[in-house]
Amino acid sequence: MSVWYPYTQMKNLTPFPIVKKGKGALIYLNDGRILIDSISSWWSVIHGYNHPELNAEIKKQTNKIAHIMLGGLTHEPAIKLAEKLIQITPKNLNHVFFSDSGSVAVEVSLKMAIQYWVNKGLPEKKKFLSLKNGYHGDTFKAMEISDDSDFVKAFDSVLTKGFLLSPPTEGFDQKNIDAEIDILEDTLSKNHHQIAAFILEPIVQCAGGFKIYSPLYLKTIKKLCNKYNVLLIFDEVATGFGRTGKLFAMQHAKVSPDILILGKALTAGYMGHAATIASSKIYNSFLGNGYGKAFMHGPTFMGNPLACAIALKSIEIFEKNNYLLKIKKIEKIIKKEFSPINSIIVKEKRILGAIGAIELIDKKFLIGFQEFALNKSIWIRPIGSVIYIMPPYIIKKQQLIKIIEVIKLWISITDSKLKKSNKKLT
Repeated sequence: MSVWYPYTQMKNLTPFPIVKKGKGALIYLNDGRILIDSISSWWSVIHGYNHPELNAEIKKQTNKIAHIMLGGLTHEPAIKLAEKLIQITPKNLNHVFFSDSGSVAVEVSLKMAIQYWVNKGLPEKKKFLSLKNGYHGDTFKAMEISDDSDFVKAFDSVLTKGFLLSPPTEGFDQKNIDAEIDILEDTLSKNHHQIAAFILEPIVQCAGGFKIYSPLYLKTIKKLCNKYNVLLIFDEVATGFGRTGKLFAMQHAKVSPDILILGKALTAGYMGHAATIASSKIYNSFLGNGYGKAFMHGPTFMGNPLACAIALKSIEIFEKNNYLLKIKKIEKIIKKEFSPINSIIVKEKRILGAIGAIELIDKKFLIGFQEFALNKSIWIRPIGSVIYIMPPYIIKKQQLIKIIEVIKLWISITDSKLKKSNKKLT
């Protein structure tokens, strides 16, 4: 096999379907099949495939310059994108550092946090606090703050773990979070002298199973991080650009971090690019008379002109077409179509914005589901025991309903088989 595929056991691998082209929410295969994309190519293709305005923009920028280093030179798309991101994010986030993927942007944020404290004369503050069941990327420091054995177990012996806490578990509307906050404050009070930052995905842990938690938790951790002199980092690589119903998930809680991480939908799935946006407090600590305090990081493709131009156009499309209203309509459809799903194998249904997730009681009940959906013209890829949908925002109502009908059918068939066989569920 010439291509080594991600998250895949390559031994005896059945050849993957070959994609010929895409248009809107549809993926066209070489064998003639047409699939509805329910997951936006890992949550990035928010405008769908082959968008005419984005296509035109990338051609326009290519005719000027496709790439130029951001070291010692700069260019208009990078400057304009940085200014736009500062405009649409909370007012204290004023300084944008570009990189080429979400995982690298996470690494950048962690390096920023550690060096911030070094520059402040507190080098002992170098550990991180994060949430159980969280996922922040596949690079090494990102793995250290993540909590998914499938992703990190091969590297446990070389990872320096920090502190892991459980988030609230009763959903978006949970009001009583005293138990979780008591544990958090106890951890901070005992260990704040060695904790650089608390990093988390606000509101939704996406790759961690689409767990949704209360905005009240974000409000409270903001106060506690300030109280114990710990930085706050929000990883909005997956939740940013409307996915939860707000432009950014943190807006549900009306709080702002010291450092914000964006990626995936930033460039609408056209190419890899990410941004780590820091407050002036962070940025100013790196100012000095030499390299001693400077931030020594610089990906070759950071601020790539094509990526910046695409990101600017993507944001423009999002704003002028009122995508938040589109997302609200998607949420309404998911809620309506999920409502009648009631099965002995369903543990929980979770919906927020353009995210719909159905957690089953055991991942064994998803064996064969992806192939089943593929044969029904749906592209979907479960995580663990969770079936989820995160469609392009331009998806048509009937396309979205068809996706959910296939999910319903699988659950119904599985339910019937279990009832007929009288097998135990676990």
